[in-house]
Amino acid sequence: MTEARQKADLRRYLQAGREALLWKLDGLSEYEMRRPMTPTGTNLLGLVKHMAGVEIGYFGETFGRPFDPLPAWLVDLENAEENVDMWATAEEPSADIVGLYHRVWEHADATIESLPLDAPGEVPHWPQDRRHVTLHQIVVHVIADLTRHAGHADILRELIDGAVGMREGNDNMPSADRAWWERHHRQVERAASEFAPS
Repeated sequence: MTEARQKADLRRYLQAGREALLWKLDGLSEYEMRRPMTPTGTNLLGLVKHMAGVEIGYFGETFGRPFDPLPAWLVDLENAEENVDMWATAEEPSADIVGLYHRVWEHADATIESLPLDAPGEVPHWPQDRRHVTLHQIVVHVIADLTRHAGHADILRELIDGAVGMREGNDNMPSADRAWWERHHRQVERAASEFAPS
């Protein structure tokens, strides 16, 4: 397989994850996007902001290709509020965070396009024995991180308004009406409550 084909495959999975994550914001109010849905504060817009920061670092600093300008919350991370990348302040409109993420995609894609997959990089915050990486490793790492967070977003969105699915145009869900899902839920609950270890 040629390197061009390998890159095309990697970028396809990367872009699918990006689009799946952003799709989870569609049709929601600013409050619904920002609302903490777990005891640790996980929220949809925060996941997008986090992934923007992830791609800025891994496809920027790691390969000596800094993203410019850095968003204010990334300028002085050592003195920033803990977990600053996982939630949006009241002064950060969702359109700004989504716009930032689109610009980050362009920067990340340019890094992937311009460097060979075996290009060396360094992740300063990783342990010394693992911090020397290749572009291929980083693309795979980011895809894994992104798909994990897209899965989080899928669950959060279902908790907010019941909307489910993998991505726009392909929800990857059984074709079933509300009554079917209610029966299914009862069946799963019954199996869980009746389980008796042998």
